[in-house]
Amino acid sequence: MTDTRQIDGVTDAAAARAAAARLAARHGVPALERARLTATLGARLRQCLAEGGTWRLTLGVRGADSGGGALHAVLEPSPDASSAGEGTRWETTVPLPAADRPGGTGDSDSDSDSDSDMVPGDDPAALSQALMSADADTALLLDRLAEQEALVAFHRDELHQTNQGVLALHAELDAAGRAQREAFAAERRARNEAENARRRLTFLADASAVLNTSLNHGEIVRRLPELLVPRYAAEVGIWLFDEEDDPHRPMTRPAATVRAARTGRPQYAADHPGGLRGVDDLPPSVLHPDRPLLCVPLLTHRAPLGVLTLSPPGERWDPDDAVMLIELTRRAGIAIDNARRFEHNRDIAETLQRALLTELPTTPGLSLAARYLPATHGMNIGGDWYDAFHRPDGSLITVIGDVTGHGLHAAVMMSQLRTALRAYAVDDGSPGLLLTRLHKFLHRLQPNLYATAVIARFHPDESTLTWAAAGHPPPVLRLPDGRVRTLDAKPGAMLGIPLEQEIADHTEQVAPGSTLTLYTDGLVERRAEGIDPGIERLSAALGSFGPAELDTDLEGAADRILKPLLSDSERDDDVCLLLCHLQG
Repeated sequence: MTDTRQIDGVTDAAAARAAAARLAARHGVPALERARLTATLGARLRQCLAEGGTWRLTLGVRGADSGGGALHAVLEPSPDASSAGEGTRWETTVPLPAADRPGGTGDSDSDSDSDSDMVPGDDPAALSQALMSADADTALLLDRLAEQEALVAFHRDELHQTNQGVLALHAELDAAGRAQREAFAAERRARNEAENARRRLTFLADASAVLNTSLNHGEIVRRLPELLVPRYAAEVGIWLFDEEDDPHRPMTRPAATVRAARTGRPQYAADHPGGLRGVDDLPPSVLHPDRPLLCVPLLTHRAPLGVLTLSPPGERWDPDDAVMLIELTRRAGIAIDNARRFEHNRDIAETLQRALLTELPTTPGLSLAARYLPATHGMNIGGDWYDAFHRPDGSLITVIGDVTGHGLHAAVMMSQLRTALRAYAVDDGSPGLLLTRLHKFLHRLQPNLYATAVIARFHPDESTLTWAAAGHPPPVLRLPDGRVRTLDAKPGAMLGIPLEQEIADHTEQVAPGSTLTLYTDGLVERRAEGIDPGIERLSAALGSFGPAELDTDLEGAADRILKPLLSDSERDDDVCLLLCHLQG
């Protein structure tokens, strides 16, 4: 359908504009598009009227039957007019809605009123001029509206870009948050691993100190389970090869324990691989199928001592805990081996020491009682000694001494001094002369070894006591009336020091009922007190006896002296005591 109109005045122009508006409304063109169409058409019509001449407007609808048509308008100079060809042809197309049907209900427009809608009596030319002028305002409004639409589109695009930026920022923040959480988790794991490593090292150091402070292998074996249960093991079994059980009742041991003893390598017996460094995996033990077993040999520098068998406190061990347990077992094996070697050497030294101590001779009118107690801590044995023997002139020599150092070497040197003293005493010589000879002998024999000693000589035909001391605690003399004196005359220096010395003799008047006490420093010396308080306690103990007790039971008196003096002592040194009592 096509509508063609000739336009040669403002009235025709207004009618043509109204016809275009009605056609657009009839076909459902939206109000905004209709307003743009009529405003644009009105502006072109005004331009045509200003140019003059006759113009032709052709309105039509294309493709409406297919549902996707368009409203087409063409404004061109009329071909039969004298001005034809002088004007500029103008055309526009407005798409129709897809659901448009001819005769549909469109929005009404006040500008679409036909000439028949005009109010009677109004001048058509004036109304047409007013309508065309209104189109100019509408066009201006539409231009402003287009500007606003462009501005809205610009802001919409900016908002979209801002939203995209915000989303990107959120994504970056989320990635940064995940990275930070992962970093925190890694830091916590590293902190936990460092804390666990510190805990293991602290335990290993403390446990090693506990094991190495004892020189008794039985105590080490007893302490080892106490250290491990229940923190690192549920059960601990210790098999020492040289301490087998009753041969008539042999103990059945797990195969992993026997294999560890034969190969010298740690074994792990369980229904799952242990994956432990340096440990062989074995099937679960028949004796203990419900729990894993870690069997570690107790190795030493020479040969394995035994096997330590452990069961975990939970389902299995942490690999680092297992490494720590293997290292602790190695240290425990060395500690047990050191303790056994110490005990062996100590037993030899004590046996030699006791074998070299003399049997006290019998002397008319003089009673002798001696005590020797080896040290109970450490290797501090082998240096203390006493002796008593008769000389050809009938006198009795009593001696007590202490060789510096401990162990087998000290015991051997003590025996050499004892032998040398007896050899020197064959010839006539006072106690001071004997000590002077011993000093020279020791200095030549062992330049770096020293000794202390006290020698006392009793003669049956004399009422005097001759004695001499070389660096030794002073003798204590109990008089018949119960008074006690410390013989503190100036002694000589230690035997064996690089110094020429002549050791002097001292004499004391003694009467029947007197008791001379010779001793070593282990009896009276305490680390926190020194030696003087110990000598005072010894004097008090001697003064507490009556004359009859010493005459009738000197052996019992020796025991009663030792008891109060050693009750507060750990006895970390040898103790020698020699009582010489003149019968009353």
